[in-house]
Amino acid sequence: MSYELLHFRDSKMVIEEKGMTNIVKDTLGYVDDWLPESPYKGRRLKSSLEDCGWRDNGNLPIIEGRRYQYKGCLQRIAIEANFHAYEYILEGLVRLQLGYDLGKIDVGLLLLTGERSAKSPFGSTKELVIREVESLYPTISMPVAVAIFNIEASAANSMLPCEPVVDVHGHSVVSSSSQEVRS
Repeated sequence: MSYELLHFRDSKMVIEEKGMTNIVKDTLGYVDDWLPESPYKGRRLKSSLEDCGWRDNGNLPIIEGRRYQYKGCLQRIAIEANFHAYEYILEGLVRLQLGYDLGKIDVGLLLLTGERSAKSPFGSTKELVIREVESLYPTISMPVAVAIFNIEASAANSMLPCEPVVDVHGHSVVSSSSQEVRS
């Protein structure tokens, strides 16, 4: 398994109502395919989201007149991401909450690395995400899904031959063996 998608506050229902379930899964699978190979993850993420149609509306401001932008936004679903530090969870959630409170988005999708210190006393990354998102309520009250990417597992799986199963905006995407967890 190379990523896990955790749903909070009816985010799965909102994504389904928008007819975006397959697009979200295909996008996460596309990101998962290149993630272990790219040393420039931020630049590559923007390029991938552009390829998948998440950056078609160009400027993706969170607050008008400021340079803060989402990584991607499609049908009022905004994406924030950081593959370098798990601790970005708080900043990412706040950025998504701002857009939700301003009425710009209906649901947020946060992409994070699952890599943390082996010495961490806080359990698995999944357990920590669940605990942190739940403890931030009511400050973070929007529907949000958090995708946790296991970059080491992705690197190991990238060596295995795969069959393309979906075409996303002209790109062959291999389905991930992801699990969805609803909290």
